[in-house]
Amino acid sequence: MPHDLFRRRTTDHSRSLAPTLGDRLGRLLRPGWARTDAARRIAAAGLVVVAFVLFVRDNRGDIGEPAVVAAHDLTPGHVVTSDDVRTTARSRADLPDGSVDDPTAVVGRTVSSPVRAGEIFTDVRLLGPRLAEAAVGSVDARVVPVRLSDAGLAEFIREGDRVDVLTVDGSRAADTSQPRAATILASGATVVLVSGEQQSGPRRDQVVMLALPAPEASAVAAASLTDAITVTLH
Repeated sequence: MPHDLFRRRTTDHSRSLAPTLGDRLGRLLRPGWARTDAARRIAAAGLVVVAFVLFVRDNRGDIGEPAVVAAHDLTPGHVVTSDDVRTTARSRADLPDGSVDDPTAVVGRTVSSPVRAGEIFTDVRLLGPRLAEAAVGSVDARVVPVRLSDAGLAEFIREGDRVDVLTVDGSRAADTSQPRAATILASGATVVLVSGEQQSGPRRDQVVMLALPAPEASAVAAASLTDAITVTLH
């Protein structure tokens, strides 16, 4: 009996010194407490890093993009100076199409419509080709300045109004017995700016800037050199 007990103990000890493949896999699948704690710490650190990367990626647009805004209220016809603008950071989602990010692109330009303090400047807030394109809906658009024969009419016209441009037939100027025929030079012109009063000889005139397709703009510009120009409002 003692001999059998010694053999059993010797066999068990030999097995512990020479573990089987199953024992080895079991140890790998069941790591010790220290190894488990370290793995949890590493996993937690990895999750923190991933969360930070996702946060930065999702909020890059909220860090701010440069935008040029009005330092105070501006009126149509005002020529922008460096004191009229400031640069600020705005969320990318808050920037409108055509926003301006460089003050030098604004200074010296003429404001085409009222601008509130803090409002972001866009390409259609300033006189230029993009304004004509936006007003007419065509890349083939021009802005034409005209002086109306009836200076008082300009007081009733506002930016954004749609007007027809007319002139009169100069051939009947000498015949006062018949009314002078009106000729429509352009239909549906968009008023983009009404300037302040300007002294022109004995009277004070206002210049009205109209956005028109190129052919009609040329006709209006040519007629304004020699004929009286007026408009009718839609």
